[in-house]
Amino acid sequence: MSGESGGAFRRRVERAAELRVLRISGMTVQEEEELAAADAKERELRAKFDDAARAEYLIRDAMAQGKFDHLKYAGKPIPGLGENYDPDWWVKGLLQRESITGMGPPAILLRTEDAGLDARIDELHSENQIRELLDDFNARVVEARRQLQGGPPVVTKTRDVEAELRRWRERRAALAVEQEALQGPEIRRRWWRRIRPGS
Repeated sequence: MSGESGGAFRRRVERAAELRVLRISGMTVQEEEELAAADAKERELRAKFDDAARAEYLIRDAMAQGKFDHLKYAGKPIPGLGENYDPDWWVKGLLQRESITGMGPPAILLRTEDAGLDARIDELHSENQIRELLDDFNARVVEARRQLQGGPPVVTKTRDVEAELRRWRERRAALAVEQEALQGPEIRRRWWRRIRPGS
């Protein structure tokens, strides 16, 4: 097949596919031709105007429809506008908007994790869980100190597992005493009186 006859064949196949879609959709050939003429007229109308005029028209049309009425910063200054230029402004904005965590240099990630480590330890219920958590944390601190990939230096210290366990026990005992003081003296009742409160 020559290139011209191959192109003609391809056009015939495409036209057959279009007619089949028209038959399935219930549209007649005349309706399809009217739709194609309307599309061509719209394309021709769009081509008459340059991009700036088209953008101006779309903005005015959107304003008339009220699409700009309830924007987040309507009537307020845009934050960060006019400050020094930061080439990573969009990445920082994305991280802040989406609350993405766990990204950054290891030194900073370990520092923030170290700040909240006591709270994570207090949420755990057994010494084995605390040992696993601290062993993992200490291993990551040591690994971050070994890497020479640049970035800020790792100043986070490793945690002594036994000292942390001792502090965890003390905090837990203090919390238990505090809860007992809030509950007050509990009147001990026999088990059958707990089952039947009226007796």
